This record gives sequence, C-alpha cells and structure tokens, in this order.
Amino acid sequence: MPTGTQIAYYHLCHRKLWLFAHDIQMEHTSELVAEGKLIEESAYPQRAHKWQEIEIERIKIDRFDPKLKVIREIKKSNRKESAHLAQLKYYIFVLERNGIEVSHGILEYPKLRITEEVWLTDEDRDHIPLWEQSIEAIIKQAKPPAIINKSTCKKCAYFDFCYSE
Repeated sequence: MPTGTQIAYYHLCHRKLWLFAHDIQMEHTSELVAEGKLIEESAYPQRAHKWQEIEIERIKIDRFDPKLKVIREIKKSNRKESAHLAQLKYYIFVLERNGIEVSHGILEYPKLRITEEVWLTDEDRDHIPLWEQSIEAIIKQAKPPAIINKSTCKKCAYFDFCYSE
C-alpha cells in the first residue's frame, strides 16, 4: 500500500514518486519543505487538544477528530493542489477500508486563509485502487520515469537531482 506522500507525488510527478520510493529523498535539503513543516506544526495550536494522530497501513494522519470523525490537513502551499485533495481523499479511503468511520476531511491553507471541505465520492472509491496499482507499477520500474519539465520543477526538492548533468 502507498503512503500519503506517495499518493501526493503520484499526482505531482511520477519521477519524484519513483525516486522517493527508492530512498532517494531530497526533502531534508529543501527550505520550502522545512517551511511547510513549520507551518503545519504551528498553525492552529489551540486546536491540538481535540485532534489525535493515527497510523494505519502505511499512512500517518496527524489530525483526526474521533468525535466529529473529521481529518484535517494543513498545507503550506501558496496555491491549492490537486495532489493535496488526492492525499486527503486517500486518507479517508484508507480509514474507511479499515472500518473507521470518517465524515469528511478539511484541507487548510493558512497562508491563503482558505479552508476546503473534502468528501470522498463513489467515483473516488473506484479510482483510488487504480492509483494504488499504478503507483506499485511505477515503483517497480527499473529506471525512474522521465523528467516532466514543468514550471513546478523549479521549486521541487529534487530539482538539482533531476537537472544536474
């Protein structure tokens, strides 16, 4: 089963997914990643008492309210990403698969002052197993997928790895 990070990377860049899954991890060298962790850890500290951490299968959910049955994800990004939605939907899916009732998720962007409720649909439930299969196939490849060469590459922790000669 994929991790939440692998789900996000699958939706961002298959090469990044492959590298990460093969223990080529560059996030520890990225100032942007460090900033994101700081925002995630420090945003909304007054709420910490009602949220629990859950580890199940290969995912780690930092904020789950068992009373309201809500997962909360905080993201640093200056823009909303489809990868964030996919990751949160995957968390809901995995909890459901393991018999844990979840109402919905909440995706928050403190820098943007945006909060978005995220619901898992029947269509999502059909697609997520396909994501899992595709991720496994990508990871099993002998070589990493090609560079995608998008504008987002410039801010990626793997930029130097992918573009150095």
